[in-house]
Amino acid sequence: MQKTVIIIAGPTASGKTALSVQMAQLFKTAVISADSRQCYREISIGTAKPSPEELSAVPHYFINSHSIREDVNAGVYEKLALGYVREIFEKNDVAVMCGGTGLYIRAFAEGIDDMPVIAPGIRTRLNEQYAQHGLAWLQQQLQQRDPGFYATAETQNPQRLIRALEVLDATGQSITTFRSATRSPRDFRVIKVGITLPKEQLHHNIHYRVDAMVHAGLVEEVRSVLPYREHNALRTVGYQEIFSFLDGYISLDQAIDDIKTHTRQYAKRQLTWFRKDPAFTWFDSRDAADIMTYVQQQLK
Repeated sequence: MQKTVIIIAGPTASGKTALSVQMAQLFKTAVISADSRQCYREISIGTAKPSPEELSAVPHYFINSHSIREDVNAGVYEKLALGYVREIFEKNDVAVMCGGTGLYIRAFAEGIDDMPVIAPGIRTRLNEQYAQHGLAWLQQQLQQRDPGFYATAETQNPQRLIRALEVLDATGQSITTFRSATRSPRDFRVIKVGITLPKEQLHHNIHYRVDAMVHAGLVEEVRSVLPYREHNALRTVGYQEIFSFLDGYISLDQAIDDIKTHTRQYAKRQLTWFRKDPAFTWFDSRDAADIMTYVQQQLK
């Protein structure tokens, strides 16, 4: 059998983790996470990591592998994940990748261009201006300075906007000039499975999960990482809203409502990203048997 990576992707709270564990058990293999935040040891509740039972059911890579003091990006992930795959392939013909970070999955499957090195001061200054002026300022800056990139950018994602402005400030060139769109050949096969749920069910799952996170101690977790709040890993849904609560700007109830709203918006962006890739075959995540059958047929 040709060495194969089964990629299970989709929006947050759609059931990717449970399905990937089931898939890995079927093929007696391991799961590589493709989630840009679950790699950080210090943040577990707000990142919806696999449960201890799921982690012990099959081997997992890129879970609790880094500290939030480390800078992990798509380029770093590409190199790490290719190494993980080589390790798995020593004993098995199949590996499972699971996650919702589209850029990481693309980097793994197709390669990613080397981005210019950014002086730390540039990022610090942009982060300070973002903290002072907010998302609208980032959007306005990028729309004026790099309208071509802005037209296709994730305009609600401050990390992506700051990254594009960093490159502009450091090089005077658009981030798009560093994206050559040349695919790096891979010596293994990739099967892409997209999973989702009807919108009402997905939103129900998101709301339920956020309430469960709060009950599990999300506020205490966010408080414990306050010293690192400027790190990119924490500029994300679930943490920014609780920071606002801890700063006294909003009530806890408002923070929880905001997390639910922003998570729904994030899920929509994830779906938009993955649906642009025609290589994905889509399923309702509740149809696990159909998904397993499909993958087994593809492997023949």
